Amino acid sequence: MSDEEHHFESKADAGASKTYPQQAGTIRKNGYIVIKNRPCKVVEVSTSKTGKHGHAKCHFVAIDIFNGKKLEDIVPSSHNCDVPHVNRTDYQLIDISEDGFVSLLTENGNTKDDLRLPTDDVLLTQIKDGFGEGKDLVVTVMSAMGEEQICALKDIGPKN
Repeated sequence: MSDEEHHFESKADAGASKTYPQQAGTIRKNGYIVIKNRPCKVVEVSTSKTGKHGHAKCHFVAIDIFNGKKLEDIVPSSHNCDVPHVNRTDYQLIDISEDGFVSLLTENGNTKDDLRLPTDDVLLTQIKDGFGEGKDLVVTVMSAMGEEQICALKDIGPKN
């Protein structure tokens, strides 16, 4: 053992708390996985038989939960994969600003003003139309790996 002190400089966030390890062989369809540093929802899993060198391989086909891109990965089933911590939270929509940001009411009564309108045209139209008609709208925000995006909309009736 040496008496030297080691100093490590942190150049970036390690992102350790954003994901957790899970054995590839235990990840199922509709679960989540990190492929190419993107949080994805698994749409297809196929496992190949063990080969000459002993590892069964899992072939994952997954869709990025934020941009909808299809990604694939092949991992030995005994190896660990990163699985993102995915949270879904409902907020009441208060306002839509002209620069495309939304103002949301959190459960503790504060406002959350750092989210943009979704890029999905159908959802975007539903939100704008519903808001324009004066309806009470609740949006579902999905967050994973430091990213957040509006992914769903609920109409809870007209404003009083």
